[in-house]
Amino acid sequence: MIRNITLAGDQVLIANGLPPADRPAPAFVWLEVSRATDVELAEIRGRYGISPRSDAPGVLEEGDHLYIRTLLVSPQNGEDPRFQSVTFVIGETLVASFSAEPYAPFDLALQRMQRRPRLVEGARDVLRRLLQSANDASTLAVERLADALARLSARITQLSAGYNDAGQELGVSDLTDTMLELNERENLLTDFIEAQLTLHRAVRHLSGEIDHKTEPDLQQLVYELLEDVRGTKEHAAFEHDKVRYLQNAVTNILNIKQNQIVKVFTIITAVFLPPTLVGTFYGMNFSVMPELSWEHGFTYSMLLTLVAAVLPLVYIKRKGWLR
Repeated sequence: MIRNITLAGDQVLIANGLPPADRPAPAFVWLEVSRATDVELAEIRGRYGISPRSDAPGVLEEGDHLYIRTLLVSPQNGEDPRFQSVTFVIGETLVASFSAEPYAPFDLALQRMQRRPRLVEGARDVLRRLLQSANDASTLAVERLADALARLSARITQLSAGYNDAGQELGVSDLTDTMLELNERENLLTDFIEAQLTLHRAVRHLSGEIDHKTEPDLQQLVYELLEDVRGTKEHAAFEHDKVRYLQNAVTNILNIKQNQIVKVFTIITAVFLPPTLVGTFYGMNFSVMPELSWEHGFTYSMLLTLVAAVLPLVYIKRKGWLR
């Protein structure tokens, strides 16, 4: 699918397919290409001499065009953000964006251009607006991730207390589920930082395409965009560090709970081992056992067993091992 966006007078026009070849050359042409067929790609190659290659590096110069491959963040309502590979091609009056699926944040850039078409200065300005919309989407996504991490942090605090709001005891399985969710968040933020690095690279190469003498205002806007992209990346890096901290916290809580479980079984073993030993003695089949002929032999054996159980318990309590 090909959608072309051009500037005609004071209007930004949108149409499907390529612009008619017999019309006067517009100030810029933005080709938004997604789900493209081989026929459409061949048509673009024949008209403009551009064709994205899957094996191309991150940045490639061919003839009068600069190819920039990026990984962009696409926020999803109520879901984790998705990542889309988008290749930009920039020429003197041409901007093309190639992606497997339509990249939704580009619609916001298009709305801004349609609202104030007189401020659109050319192909490089269009690319700046596209990259700005991509960074705005990244900012929204990282803010949502930060909110999700805040909820996870509150849950971990609850887990450290040992009980939920309903008064139910929280165990190792709850900690395991939280750790798995944190691992997913860490992987997501790692991909997010990688995406911001590719976006930063794209803005930096765009800056190199601008003539700072003839386009000082555009150059300043691109510098500001560079700072915005860097700030979003730093925010994502901060959230990534926060995930690592929360992972360590959950690991420590998990170790403490496991140690408490082992301590309980150890105390039970220490308390019941002496009575078991006493019971073992009286379970032997010797012919001479004086206690069998005693009138209170049964009571004596029960008291001996109770004392054998209480003494270790008193010792453990005095040592503070029950806390």
